[in-house]
Amino acid sequence: MYVNLKKLQFEVDMRIITGTAKGIRLKAPRGLDVRPTGDRVKESMFNILANLKASTNSEVIYGARVLDLFAGTGNLGLEALSRGAHYALFVDRSQVSLAVIKDNIHSARLNALAEVRRGDSLKTLDSLAEAAQTFRLIFIDPPYNEGLVNAALLKLDMTSIVEPGGVIVVEHSKHEPVNTDWKYLQSIRTEHYGETFVTFLMR
Repeated sequence: MYVNLKKLQFEVDMRIITGTAKGIRLKAPRGLDVRPTGDRVKESMFNILANLKASTNSEVIYGARVLDLFAGTGNLGLEALSRGAHYALFVDRSQVSLAVIKDNIHSARLNALAEVRRGDSLKTLDSLAEAAQTFRLIFIDPPYNEGLVNAALLKLDMTSIVEPGGVIVVEHSKHEPVNTDWKYLQSIRTEHYGETFVTFLMR
């Protein structure tokens, strides 16, 4: 299915905050089922990740393999790549979102480090586990209040997709709290920005 991006209207208030692609504007379709992370929340999120590096004495972003689930615009994975991540896999089931992600990757000139995959994010976790693929940093930003947050975390807890010491960042609604009772995952911090909550977990 071909998606003509010229026929879509876009929000223009997103950008890559720092790194090799600093200042690059990112597209986000207006009026579709996409809820991109705003710059204020994203900057706070990545500051926390930087502080995790300082407190644990282990690198979270630089050189990491990154998984961006329910990727939407690719905003979070692209920020990680700009800050030195080695590779990012973007997963979404929407053809429009995939076209936007590819366009944003091209705008940021990060094609060599990025892979885009169409599919259901939960089913993709199954295939990644079967292929023994691992990631140091995982972003989960699904549609709110559909039970997808804890469903994804359950799969990550039951498999070895998250590297030891790896970090999961979950963006979720205050009405859909993240479970804290996992076998291998540990919730280490939750921040809230109005209706948006961001929870950090570590393996």
